Amino acid sequence: MQNRAPQMQDWPLPKVRGKYVHDVALADLCWFRVGGTADVVFMPADAQDLSHFLSELPQEVPLHILAAGSNTLVRDGGVRGVVIRLGAAFGQVEPASETQLWAGAASLDVKLARAAADSSLSGLEFYRGIPGAIGGAIAMNAGAYGGETSDVLVEVEGVDRAGQLQVFSPADLQLSYRHNGHTDFIVYTRARFAATPGDKKTILAAMDEISAKREETQPIKSRTGGSTFKNPGGANPQGPKAWKLIDAAGARGLRVGDAQMSELHCNFMINHGRASAADLETLGEQVRTLVAKTSGETLHWEIKRIGDRGAGA
Repeated sequence: MQNRAPQMQDWPLPKVRGKYVHDVALADLCWFRVGGTADVVFMPADAQDLSHFLSELPQEVPLHILAAGSNTLVRDGGVRGVVIRLGAAFGQVEPASETQLWAGAASLDVKLARAAADSSLSGLEFYRGIPGAIGGAIAMNAGAYGGETSDVLVEVEGVDRAGQLQVFSPADLQLSYRHNGHTDFIVYTRARFAATPGDKKTILAAMDEISAKREETQPIKSRTGGSTFKNPGGANPQGPKAWKLIDAAGARGLRVGDAQMSELHCNFMINHGRASAADLETLGEQVRTLVAKTSGETLHWEIKRIGDRGAGA
């Protein structure tokens, strides 16, 4: 008799005040609109509910965190275990002091930028150009248009696998270019950001400029996931840029089925409607191979890939 891998029904789910949803089509929650189902999605009522859930859930249950789904590729075989998805209770932005703001992990990056502008606070304008939520921005030290999360982050609150509240400084997280060095499981719940007093009209003008640049240079109206690969040169403005390497390798517009490297910005993958997650991942790997052959540079995925590849993969 063969040993059977544990199934989700083998594990009891804790009683919570939040919501469980079973067999969730994750394609509906991610910007690429691809991928299989999650066994269970848990949406906690608040941080205390999340803490209780994690403290009571058997340690062997696989856990994943899904934020806004903007830079996540869910594989076609879906995700086993429980996917934690934070909702409205974690989506608030509010003052922490005259020059600092608290932002819930589920609040969109643009919401933080707008709240800062409304309070005539400068330094957070760059978040207008980052698709996604604050939790994801912390998890990858997101940045754009001359700013990144580590520049403005003061502290982060989160809940660990044992259900304990943890508080981190940026140094604790070892943030670097598109990288968070904290390796233990943690669900970020909210973070405090620093800004400086500024002129509201100037701040709004800067945000409008960022918005216009995005619309002009990125396929923001397509099914995409933002930048596919990290720049090999990191934050160094003189270092090699992923899009230039992709372009030089002849991969601008490269297609695998309905998956394509954007003609407008060749470091963006697009799902033209019927691409599978496998198509997108295959396309990305083809681009990595072409770039390595033509430049000797190794591209590393910026998009987070989760889940099982599925039958026949």
